[in-house]
Amino acid sequence: MKTLLALTRTAPPTDDAERGDVPGWVLVTMMTAGLVVLLWGVAGPALSSMFTNALASVSGP
Repeated sequence: MKTLLALTRTAPPTDDAERGDVPGWVLVTMMTAGLVVLLWGVAGPALSSMFTNALASVSGP
């Protein structure tokens, strides 16, 4: 009985258990968006011309 009482007294509060790391996720999201913008700026024209060439090479009915 004494150990059960000790366990209930040392249990962590449950209100902070589901909080998570919001600033970390915001940083990861912003860095991912930055990488996408950077890669789109570098590879955008090449991807666009590759897509245009692929559509031009397809012969329709």
